[in-house]
Amino acid sequence: MAWDEWEQLKSQAAERRSTSMQLNHVPDAGGGGGSPDLVVHQDDLGAIGHEASSLHGDLRVQADVAGMGMPGHGAGNSMQAATELSSSNFSLGDNLSLTVEMWTSQVNSLLDACALISNHLDYSKKLHANDDAQIAAEVKGRDGAGRSVSELDKYFK
Repeated sequence: MAWDEWEQLKSQAAERRSTSMQLNHVPDAGGGGGSPDLVVHQDDLGAIGHEASSLHGDLRVQADVAGMGMPGHGAGNSMQAATELSSSNFSLGDNLSLTVEMWTSQVNSLLDACALISNHLDYSKKLHANDDAQIAAEVKGRDGAGRSVSELDKYFK
């Protein structure tokens, strides 16, 4: 997902925000309520989790960080260059080494975040699918078929 797409989704979500939804507040005498504005589809969770997992895999392989993705050398290209510059008495070598250390720290933080997002969404998707299956098994009509939430909602209005 591109950054501009993310910004567009955030602005669309802000536009849809309902003023009738209030937490920890009793509605005024004039009423309140409205339709629910939080809807999550299983496909959405799976797609976001998949993208986070793909980003994690691509970044882990392609990021030039100290020791990552360079078997046998023990260092990425930038760290090898820093070592070579330092051994040739160039002060740039130490600065490049520090830059690689900072970059490595940032990449590792991003890798951790992607892994957590992917794992959490995979877990959430599975958990909600199991909840849906359990609810469907418990809520049955006279004919034994499951009833939808919208059908049940009619009885509570």
